[in-house]
Amino acid sequence: LYRFRLLPLYSVITCCWAIWVTCASAMGHGTPYNMYWAGLLQVSESKEIISSVGFLLLQIMSGSIQFSVKEELEPGTLVGSLRNHFSPPFQLLTKEYLWMDEKTGNFYISEQKMDREYLCPGKTKADECIILHTAVVGPSGELVQFSVTVEDINDNAPRFENSKIHLNISEDIPIGTSLMLDDQAQDRDSGPNGKLMYKLKGSGGVFTLKVEEDGQIILLIVRMALDRESLDLYQMQLVATDCGEHPLSASVSITVTVTDVNDNCPSFHPDSPHSATITGGSKKNTVVTQVVATDLDVGPNAAIVYSLSPKVSERAKKLLFLNSHSGHIRLMQDLERDSSEELVLKVLASGLHCPPAETQVTVSLLPKATQGLTIKIGFIAEHYNQTILLPESHPPTALAVLELEGDSSFKDSSLAIEGDVPFFLSPQSGKYLLYTSKPLDYEMKSEYHISVVVQGSSSERSVIALPQREIRVIVEDVNDNAPHFSQCHYQLEVQENNKPGLTLLQLSASDADSGLNGRVTYRLDKHVSAIFKVDSVTGQLSALVPLDREQNSMYKLIVFARDGGFPSLESHASVIIHVLDQNDNAPVFYTPHFIFFVPENEPPFALVGKIEVEDPDEGENGNLELQVVKNRAPFAVDSMQRMLQTTANLDHEMTDHHELFLVVSDNGHPVALTSTARVTVFVEDINDNEPKVILPSSNFSCLAVSPGTPVGTTVTKIYAVDVDSGFNSEITYSVVAPESAQHNNPFQVDSRSGNITLSQKLLHKYMGMHHLFIVVRDNGKPIPLYTTVWINLLVNESTDQCYLDKAPVWTGRSDLIQSTSKSPFCEVETARTVQMILLLSMTVVTMVLFLTTVYLYLKHRKCPQKKMKGRAVENEIPLRIKDKYYSDE
Repeated sequence: LYRFRLLPLYSVITCCWAIWVTCASAMGHGTPYNMYWAGLLQVSESKEIISSVGFLLLQIMSGSIQFSVKEELEPGTLVGSLRNHFSPPFQLLTKEYLWMDEKTGNFYISEQKMDREYLCPGKTKADECIILHTAVVGPSGELVQFSVTVEDINDNAPRFENSKIHLNISEDIPIGTSLMLDDQAQDRDSGPNGKLMYKLKGSGGVFTLKVEEDGQIILLIVRMALDRESLDLYQMQLVATDCGEHPLSASVSITVTVTDVNDNCPSFHPDSPHSATITGGSKKNTVVTQVVATDLDVGPNAAIVYSLSPKVSERAKKLLFLNSHSGHIRLMQDLERDSSEELVLKVLASGLHCPPAETQVTVSLLPKATQGLTIKIGFIAEHYNQTILLPESHPPTALAVLELEGDSSFKDSSLAIEGDVPFFLSPQSGKYLLYTSKPLDYEMKSEYHISVVVQGSSSERSVIALPQREIRVIVEDVNDNAPHFSQCHYQLEVQENNKPGLTLLQLSASDADSGLNGRVTYRLDKHVSAIFKVDSVTGQLSALVPLDREQNSMYKLIVFARDGGFPSLESHASVIIHVLDQNDNAPVFYTPHFIFFVPENEPPFALVGKIEVEDPDEGENGNLELQVVKNRAPFAVDSMQRMLQTTANLDHEMTDHHELFLVVSDNGHPVALTSTARVTVFVEDINDNEPKVILPSSNFSCLAVSPGTPVGTTVTKIYAVDVDSGFNSEITYSVVAPESAQHNNPFQVDSRSGNITLSQKLLHKYMGMHHLFIVVRDNGKPIPLYTTVWINLLVNESTDQCYLDKAPVWTGRSDLIQSTSKSPFCEVETARTVQMILLLSMTVVTMVLFLTTVYLYLKHRKCPQKKMKGRAVENEIPLRIKDKYYSDE
């Protein structure tokens, strides 16, 4: 995760002064460490100076430790550690961008990420971005300095200053000419990430690119001859791509406009007329014809001047006039002729620096025609320059009144329309009304030419050319067509986390109308989320922000297309966007720390609790797998059910809780994401252990009590333990006894402490052996557990140690043992029986008791251990410490 190197000693000495000043300035103001360094800088005694310089040299050599870290790492990423060089504790004084663990010396990325371009804006691409950090280390608070080199990653795309480059090139530019492009791309990254390569797209081989001086000079080379008349505009893309591991690129549009040179001469158009006819009676300025010449150049280079050849006759020059700019040939005077004549005109078309082009026009002058039939037109509908203007979809209506005038000999003549057109003539009192036969549709046909002719002949049967008139009808477009989408419903899939501004879909709607009526603009429904945008002109639908499938997996948009007519018409289409999932969410536990409780002695595979975890991703990206990290814990997790289970029996007395960690990972691609959680399982105690009596050590234990013992004296103590916990380990002590022994009870037991105290004065009647049957019981639920023990107390003047040959046996009812006794009873061997025996035979009994006492005493003095070995050992701790009642005194 990190690396470091030690600089040579001469480098350390060279930068000594700089680091001294840096260390001193980095400490801030008002801290004890700053005061310490201020004291070092201000000492005047030579001995102190030498000591301070030596200490400073140590810190400077510490400053030669260098670490490297890539920029833009996530907070919490380990950068390096000082623990291999210094002893704890550690304190980082320069806490910007890094934070340090005071115990381990590890330092990590803080919440503020490192951005190399921000941290070192003035550095060149070849310079390293080094950030100095200061820390206090060791118990003595030594000041050390280390450097962190921030390494560059490819996080900046190249950038052009301008979005477009415009060039004007003459069409006669030589092949191989180089044109310098002033707009070079800039990349803020360093090393390969900031090194740029350029390429040219869309030039069609006409232009190529040449890059010199490591990208500082970019030349556009002309590789093919240019001809403005063939193509006057070139659109290309200059693409700059960096050399990073994952290259980033940017582009700028290059527009090359080819300017014109005068490389073309005028020529007459093939449709330019070569003959014209004019009849007598025509007036001055009547247009006879028009000659047309063209020049493929533009601007001044395309200027054409028309003139008559010097070879044209004077008669023609006197009668006809040629306009030098328009090419119109007009009459210079009224034409009054009764005979025919032909005039030949040679017309020249001249351009700048060009030889003139020549054409010949023959003008036929005809005699004045005799008066015949004429068709007179009177317009009803809107018209302009002898052309009827009719809106489309208009119902059938009258357009014009037509009347036949002329020689009266044409009595049977009539007007008719030639061809199949949606018009007809309706005779009305010797005149004709021109009607439309149906509403006209601009989108079907926008212009009609109605040919009206005369049908019939004169009464003299003479053959005369009958006149005809052509009526032009322009159908005007009205906004009668709404825009039409190529499809009404669009569906598309988009990966989430897309780049802002990404074009999602190209919408297209057409309008059969023309002009503004057919100009389509796009808009989104007002209820559509603002994260989407449609270009009003192009119809490109884009997302302004990255989409998040976890927030919304589907969007339904309504896009409207509206034309520019008045009133405007519009239509709409629906767009359904399905957002595809990416593995961009790590699994998340509902809590970072799960706490479960499970009773002990549960069988293996018992359910402990449900591990609640979710991953908002879908499919394999959200398919989770759980694992227990700490395998020594007797638990496993079922990934399908997400249940924590036991793998072995749990024993509260062995371990009352278990700590483990769970790791959950998804099956996402390309990288599976993981999360961890801590689990604490508390093993709940159940009452599975009965109390164990520690004191007395066995039911054979016996203790002699002097009759003179004061009332309230603690004679002995019962000590028992229960390895359970809580209420299951709380112990109470009680004495059970038959009814016959209820009145012989000079001893009582404290139910909590187990102390056996003398409750009454020991009278003569209490002399003898007292057997207390003690029940030691816990408070466990649902059923308390218990154990029993005999406390044997001998009330006797002698305090010598007493022994039992056999342990007492409980002969009472079992229900007295199972239920807690409220009264302290004891079974007593009373002295009253002894008194009766003494009364019957004082002498015999006295001798027997004396001999028996002597015999037993001697026997126990010689072999007490042998007799103890032959007994059943129930517990091993005596009522009192042995050195007290095994004393030789």
